[in-house]
Order: sequence, then C-alpha cells, then structure tokens
Amino acid sequence: MLSRSPKSRDEAFVMQLQGYRLATAEIIYHMPDHPHLLQSFIWQQYDLAPGYPVLKRFLAFWQKNLDGAIHTVRVASADLIKPAEIRTLNGVWHVR
Repeated sequence: MLSRSPKSRDEAFVMQLQGYRLATAEIIYHMPDHPHLLQSFIWQQYDLAPGYPVLKRFLAFWQKNLDGAIHTVRVASADLIKPAEIRTLNGVWHVR
C-alpha cells in the first residue's frame, strides 16, 4: 500500500488499481488573526474510501501544527478507473 503522492502516471495507475481514488476536501477554517472570518482551503490527493486515512493524517497535522481552527470539512471522491474499464489483452504491441 502506497501512502505518498504518486511520482509518475504509472504509480498513479498502480494506486488506482489498489483501490485508491482521487479525493478532494474543502476545509473551511477560522482565520487565526480574525477568528470570526472563515477561509477555504482545497486539498486533493489519492486516498482510500471510505476511511480516508491520508486525509485524516493531513487533518491531524493541521490541528497539531497550524493556527487556524477547522470549522468544516467536505469530502468528495470518485473512482477514476472502474472495473469495467480494465481488461486483459492477448499480446503486447510495441509502437516505435
């Protein structure tokens, strides 16, 4: 199981085959200098639904190291590769 960002398209593809999906979170937080004002931050990463361990680690880091208190987190995700889109072929084609 990979727990970091993919460095290439090949790694991203392997992560998707392992069940990772592109997760997007909108994090609404209180501005540190003006706590009555809210600010939005968009986070996007490959993660495993429904537990979202990568997002949970990021939110734990945020709460431990950043001053802006989190108000709301909204999460959306989508499978980029679905089982019906993957099929095996009889052979290898080389293009030059």
